[in-house]
Amino acid sequence: MSAVPQERRVVTAIPGPKSIELQARRTAVVAGGVGSVLPVFTARAGGGIIEDVDGNRLIDFGSGIAVTSVGASAEAVVRRASAQLADFTHTCFMVTPYEGYVEVAEALAELTPGDHAKKSALFNSGAEAVENAVKIARSYTKRQAVVVFDHGYHGRTNLTMALTAKNMPYKQGFGPFAPEVYRVPVAYGYRWPTGAENAGAEASAMAIDQISKQIGAENVAAIIIEPVLGEGGFIEPAKGFLPAIAQFAKENGIVFVADEIQSGFCRTGQWFACEDEGIVPDLITTAKGIAGGLPLAAVTGRAEIMDAAHAGGLGGTYGGNPVACAGALGAIETMKELDLNGRARRIEEVMKARLAAMQEKFPVIGEVRGRGAMIAIELVQDRATKAPDAASAAALAKFCHAAGLLVLTCGTYGNVLRFLPPLVIGEDLLNEGLDIIERAFAAL
Repeated sequence: MSAVPQERRVVTAIPGPKSIELQARRTAVVAGGVGSVLPVFTARAGGGIIEDVDGNRLIDFGSGIAVTSVGASAEAVVRRASAQLADFTHTCFMVTPYEGYVEVAEALAELTPGDHAKKSALFNSGAEAVENAVKIARSYTKRQAVVVFDHGYHGRTNLTMALTAKNMPYKQGFGPFAPEVYRVPVAYGYRWPTGAENAGAEASAMAIDQISKQIGAENVAAIIIEPVLGEGGFIEPAKGFLPAIAQFAKENGIVFVADEIQSGFCRTGQWFACEDEGIVPDLITTAKGIAGGLPLAAVTGRAEIMDAAHAGGLGGTYGGNPVACAGALGAIETMKELDLNGRARRIEEVMKARLAAMQEKFPVIGEVRGRGAMIAIELVQDRATKAPDAASAAALAKFCHAAGLLVLTCGTYGNVLRFLPPLVIGEDLLNEGLDIIERAFAAL
């Protein structure tokens, strides 16, 4: 278990004096474009707790945006990464390779959906993985167009900004963007005009119609979708939508890419969220939860597609860094050993029951949704009109932060509270965090 005591403790205002002092230093030297949800400076973290420099201990419902699923100082991650650190920090896999990279690729071949022959390429970040998935798909299909979806988020590089739906804060003022990117509707059940029960069939028909008429299926290299749309508001596409899109891709020689950067590695109670409807993607992109907090990302997919790029066409100086690979092997060991898929499903059980009870009491809660430990509540000014309530989301987050609970907001309309607790969080802390959320709603 974590060396950090697993109990919430608020001993100063949040942020406290030391954090405020550090924030002043930060403002002087760190670019203003780099934001922070909560300017408390971390001293140590583990389990379900973040301890700041002032000695406050916050319950962590963010996991560094779905990264520290195994905790922020998991024993196996620390042990394996420390051993690797002592042996060597870097040789560049493209210069002289090492076993850790191969082991991670073997693990990915075993864990990702489908029993076809698979290969992987490792990178540093989710955006890099998505960008390389596009390179590989274009190389394989000899086509150029890429199809993405409303409310999708795929990264902050030039190409992945083009793939991302939301303008502020991701795209504003940063154009021009990469060409040959096309956006189509997604089955956002809660906001679908004819009701959630029709969203899967209607949205997939609309998307397929638009692709066929506006782009031409024969020009599409890849269709990229998050099986649970993260930044867009933890939107689970209505049932039937993903299978229909995957089938359309298959029939038209289009590479179907599941972006599992936020939803992968036990987060939704399965190794990968696309497994829920039996989707077997051609390529799958992973990052975030893969390495217990060390920077690592991957593209894994059908061997013949992965091999389409010419030798030397894929890579990067730090891609598959040996210390990060060791961390990934430690994270995967932890996930298997502690059955973190089972833990994620238990977190869903606890959270959904408590949040559903709150929904009955507080009309501001329009919908409770999500899977596993990827749960969200969408806030509305009025349940009939479903007008988004971003102000309440901000106020609730502020209340929680002051009480020692770290929560994050998201959503195209900024009106979604998202909960991403570490999968190793204790149930007492989970319930205490939910108590604070309930108090926050009462105070609203």
